[in-house]
Amino acid sequence: MCISSASLLSLLLCIMHPTTAFASFSPEETVPGGIVHLEASPPAPLAENSSLILAASRTHRHDPLDNFKRYGGGWNITNEHYWASVGFTGAPYFAIAGVWFIGFGLVLLVLLCYHCCCKRRVKLDELHEKAYTISLILLILFTCAGIAGSILLYVGQDKFHRNISHTLDYVVDQSEFTVQNLRNVSGYLDLAKTMGIDQVFLPVSDQQNIDDLNRKLNRAANDLESKTKENSRTIRDVLDNVRFTLIVVAAAMLVLAFLGLLFSIFGLKTLVYFLVLGAWFLVAGTFILCGVFVLLNSAVGDTCVAMKEWVAHPYEDTALDHILPCVDVATAEQSLNQSKTVTSKVVTVVNKVLSTVANSNFPPNAGPLYYNQSGPLVPTLCDPYTGRLDDRQCNAGEVNLTNAPQVWKNYTCTVSSSGICATTGRITPDIYKQLIVAVNISYGLYHYTPFLVNLEDCTFVRETFGTITVDYCPGLRQHLRWVYIGLALVSTGIMLSIIFWVVYSKQRRRRDEYIKQHADGQYMARENNKS
Repeated sequence: MCISSASLLSLLLCIMHPTTAFASFSPEETVPGGIVHLEASPPAPLAENSSLILAASRTHRHDPLDNFKRYGGGWNITNEHYWASVGFTGAPYFAIAGVWFIGFGLVLLVLLCYHCCCKRRVKLDELHEKAYTISLILLILFTCAGIAGSILLYVGQDKFHRNISHTLDYVVDQSEFTVQNLRNVSGYLDLAKTMGIDQVFLPVSDQQNIDDLNRKLNRAANDLESKTKENSRTIRDVLDNVRFTLIVVAAAMLVLAFLGLLFSIFGLKTLVYFLVLGAWFLVAGTFILCGVFVLLNSAVGDTCVAMKEWVAHPYEDTALDHILPCVDVATAEQSLNQSKTVTSKVVTVVNKVLSTVANSNFPPNAGPLYYNQSGPLVPTLCDPYTGRLDDRQCNAGEVNLTNAPQVWKNYTCTVSSSGICATTGRITPDIYKQLIVAVNISYGLYHYTPFLVNLEDCTFVRETFGTITVDYCPGLRQHLRWVYIGLALVSTGIMLSIIFWVVYSKQRRRRDEYIKQHADGQYMARENNKS
């Protein structure tokens, strides 16, 4: 189960793996993009980062590796002292398991020696009816506690399995969303590289930069996809095994409680003794399992609190920042600026064709530049950025990236078999198609930019963590408590039931012997009276 928790966390952090590739981009190379799924707000610059200890109050526990002093390093999965303090939360249950196994084993050994070596018949002068009745009542009470614990364990493990499966599905969906967006960006870049409008293309240097960037994007997407599939498959296997184990434990304890009560009431002492031996091991194992879930609950609770605090303090240095490969704000800003630059370059290519070819009235002897352009001038495409790459409003007479295809369609002519406009218009159908491809590329890069910026500066992961802490953590922690409370209840109930199986069997035997002795005494008295 600890493997499952660690693997789930690693898969969650795996969402950020593509940014390690982005962090290596130079401003001349980077062309980010992404579906506008999350709005990116530019972070405020800070003079210096402050340090924050995550989940400080929750993790202030005894550290067995440091002479049981209080651990003060907060949530940090790379710190062995943190894991030692987490493991110590399950120590009471491990101790109970050890004391029970050794102590009850010694008791059984003493009883066995007494039964074999010191057995003698004792005359019973009175019947302890109260002891018999009390032992029976307590046996029934502890059996009910064991049954209740088994039911709580079964219900808790089912809800926990569903909740952690939903959490895993959400993380996998976010990972797949990231992979798909990276591949969409790569696709737009491929189109930008080969884009040409009336034999006007992007500069060769830009095409080479796009090739380099595409290789990094595809490598990042492929790595993320393979790690997601591998980790999710491992986690699901572990979760299924844990669920099967808990179901078996719940069922075994339930059957054990019923059979123990049944055999004790009917005086089947041989079967009771065999049941005691089996339950002796099972209770010890269940207490150990309870301790494991207690420390797992501590780790999950720490992680949820740490994620919540990390989301709430985006500009402070924490242990989580050392795990997540997020780039700094400056790198994210460089990526955004370069994306704007490439978008503007594509717009420039489009406007160059419109201004120098479509909106010019060439004579018939101008060669390929002439195709009988006529009619009103075609409005140019609005560049969404200024020369300093700030957002700008479109001027009058410009069309934006959204409505350009519809507007330009009105300026398209019908061509003859020789490719010359036969009707009024300044754009041939072929040029119109090329313009639409260019507009789609610009719109894609413009539209996808916020996603990769969010991915680079960890905004995407912060919002993912925020969703997990709000929608999934409460259920995970609650149902984990159900599981370990169910384990503790069923362990304690069966442990005390075992004791009273032995006590009740002894009281029943004493009762039967007392009744038999008195019956024999009355029979002998009647025989003496007759004689």
